[in-house]
Amino acid sequence: MADEKTTQSANTADSAKAKAAPKAKKEKPPKLEDKPFNEFMEQHFVPGLDKALKDGGWDGVELMFDKSPLAVKGAESDDVYWQVQGHKPGLTDRQFNIVFTKEDIKGPKFFYYGQGKGPSSGVEQFMGDERRITLDLMVLYTLQRLNGQKWLTRN
Repeated sequence: MADEKTTQSANTADSAKAKAAPKAKKEKPPKLEDKPFNEFMEQHFVPGLDKALKDGGWDGVELMFDKSPLAVKGAESDDVYWQVQGHKPGLTDRQFNIVFTKEDIKGPKFFYYGQGKGPSSGVEQFMGDERRITLDLMVLYTLQRLNGQKWLTRN
């Protein structure tokens, strides 16, 4: 009988220890936004933006991600930045650029656009007030910016 009570109390103590011990947390895969800059841009942002533009009815946009100088008046041609460039050939021949000053989606970003053979707009801050930068927000802000120019929808 004593052996039986000892076994029961040992089992109770073991189960109490098991309950008290913290469970090992499942390791979460890294967030998309935590991936290396080039990988995130090439595998997630550019395809996501392309899909959103097509879903919004703006077909025929050629998107490119590369390092190039700013195509605005007064910019130094020696300074090159990572940019997502969108070009819509046709009657209006529109183009837009999202400029990343650092290889980090959370770093300062700028936006500029052009239409036809005219000069590009001035460089404007892009997503400067956002604390959290996500893939969805980047796509949304790009679409909002293009809508601001009435490129995606008419008045």
